[in-house]
Amino acid sequence: MQTADLAESPQTNDKQVPINYPELVQQSRDAFNSGKTRPLEWRIKQIKQLMRMLTENSSEIVAALASDLHRCKFETFALEIDYTIQEIKYMLMNIKEWSATEKPPKSLANFFDGVEIRKDPYGVVLVMGAWNYPVQLNLLPMMGAIAAGNCVIVKPSEIATATAKYLYETIPKYLDTDCCRVIMGGVSETTELLKQRFDYIFYTGSSTIGKIVRKAANEFLTPVTLELGGKSPVYIDNTVDMAMAAKRILWGKCVNVGQTCIAPDYMLCTPEVQSKFIEEAKKILQEWYGDNPRENPDLARIITDKHYQRLVNYINDKTKIAIGGDVNPAEKFISPTILTDVKSTDSIMQEEIFGPILPIINVNNAYEAINFINSREKPLALYIFSKDKETLSLIINNTSSGSVVANDVILHAAVETLPFGGVGYSGMGAYHGKFTFDTFTHKKGCLIRNYNKVAEILAKSRFPPYSDENLKILRRLLERRPSLPIIKYLPYILMFGLGVLATVGFKAAMKEFNYSEKQL
Repeated sequence: MQTADLAESPQTNDKQVPINYPELVQQSRDAFNSGKTRPLEWRIKQIKQLMRMLTENSSEIVAALASDLHRCKFETFALEIDYTIQEIKYMLMNIKEWSATEKPPKSLANFFDGVEIRKDPYGVVLVMGAWNYPVQLNLLPMMGAIAAGNCVIVKPSEIATATAKYLYETIPKYLDTDCCRVIMGGVSETTELLKQRFDYIFYTGSSTIGKIVRKAANEFLTPVTLELGGKSPVYIDNTVDMAMAAKRILWGKCVNVGQTCIAPDYMLCTPEVQSKFIEEAKKILQEWYGDNPRENPDLARIITDKHYQRLVNYINDKTKIAIGGDVNPAEKFISPTILTDVKSTDSIMQEEIFGPILPIINVNNAYEAINFINSREKPLALYIFSKDKETLSLIINNTSSGSVVANDVILHAAVETLPFGGVGYSGMGAYHGKFTFDTFTHKKGCLIRNYNKVAEILAKSRFPPYSDENLKILRRLLERRPSLPIIKYLPYILMFGLGVLATVGFKAAMKEFNYSEKQL
């Protein structure tokens, strides 16, 4: 057990040594100020090294996650290793374009000026990862910070012990240790880290800790991204293909045994739809996990005894269990469980479940579902199952959530062109794809003027002595107008015009020359 202000250091063969956190952050700041992270070549090399780390150590990652979560190989590759590799590949394909200086449209007043948006790194970034997907939730934001040219300090969750140790020991073997550091430890180490001044903080975890992170960031006005969670609802009506819909919903609830921030948390439907869903769910779960789910290798386990006991308390009332309810404390096992006759005041409806338990609340129609959803904190994801386009539009347009998926669950997180993030209690900021790069990038507006005489004549109305006439001129000059294609292409048009004039002038000169020769 680590004591306060102690953390493991890679130079000490896992012995506890004091870490001077202000010095650690300053070392990272010195590395950033040296300009080492600025060149695109350095960034690309580090990102490629991250991909190498994943491909060369996949068996170690599988073993670590099997130890932490009893996670099967399939889920580890699909949801952690392969997923992260694809995000890295997408970053490498686009980083040159994303990091390039932008040339936005400019008005007539700035016709002779350079108008640019430069992509600046923030500086020293703190990434605080989560335990439920401890590879991708640490490495994806880390990759984004590096891609944008920052130095980064990563603090993995101590709850996923084996994976945190793997990241701590392996990352220094592949990445530049001056600019990319990993800190081990628990609450004490995290508390000390949050006392330091960072230039950006990226946190993934609970809303409770998110508030603490936000409060610490406010001390230095540090920008933050908070990837939190919440109770992501599912609304399902009687228009769906129930066999297909049930399979998709249950997969989202069973993958990583529900320990997913965007897992479907609870379901809203009519009693009629509930009956059909339960009938299909029994067949699906039997097909997937057999008569004894505990012996099935595809089901993970709850991460800790504390989390296990919290979930078991939700299913003490056996009269509400329609399916499942089997538990084993020695293995921290809970079978996929569906609850009926659930009330909004029940304990299971007061916080994010984060486990393989699906409560069903009955509503009469989509309007009641909307009112129920809007009466609670805004969720990270909202899932709607319906073939009726009007119902889909009705719910999407009258609710607020981080994301919406129609007729499936979770898969929006794999769409690289969509932002992934919450709203309100489910978080702030977004990442994935280009949004990962943008999160760690400050877009610096640059106006680059010169000493062009024509531009100065146009702008001289801003100088004293002031007059009503000068004010009129200035207003006309600064008037916001729709961007006209002619403004964008005016330099080319002028060049073309000059070319035409030059050609005409040359022909006229040659004609005059020929005429003069004849006269002679």
